[in-house]
Amino acid sequence: MEIILVAAVAENNALGKDNAMIWHLPDDFKHFKSLTTGHFILMGRKTFESFPKPLPNRTHLIISRNTNYQVPENCFVFQSIDEAIKFTQDKNQDKLFVIGGGQIYIQTIDLATELSITEVHELFNADTYFPAINKNVWKSVEVVHHETDEKHKYAFDIITYKRNNE
Repeated sequence: MEIILVAAVAENNALGKDNAMIWHLPDDFKHFKSLTTGHFILMGRKTFESFPKPLPNRTHLIISRNTNYQVPENCFVFQSIDEAIKFTQDKNQDKLFVIGGGQIYIQTIDLATELSITEVHELFNADTYFPAINKNVWKSVEVVHHETDEKHKYAFDIITYKRNNE
């Protein structure tokens, strides 16, 4: 099974502040939607709570220590990442997309087979950060550049990384 981390990060690895994204990049949202629609997405409780409602056409796997955490239909709660991965495998899924937050990324980057990173070309003050991408472990296999325009205040690259041993 592939485990793919999907994140938008600033040049200083900033992810967000106060449980919210710092920037608004519609083309990155489109990329995220096309990548994850129809798949299982793994996230921490705070990331799940940052959404106004569950994302459509995706199965949400939420990590929470709260055994009584209530979630809507098509959402499942696990106390560990290992339990969520096993559930994904038991459901015969070939891909699991990890979508945050910072602690979940830290706990899954060594399990990942691929990274889909939107690198925002700016520095931001944040309270949540993505782990450093070790270039000895990961190699960039595709880069799609996006300049600033009327809908995008910041330039960004969508970079696909694969493990060096694959």
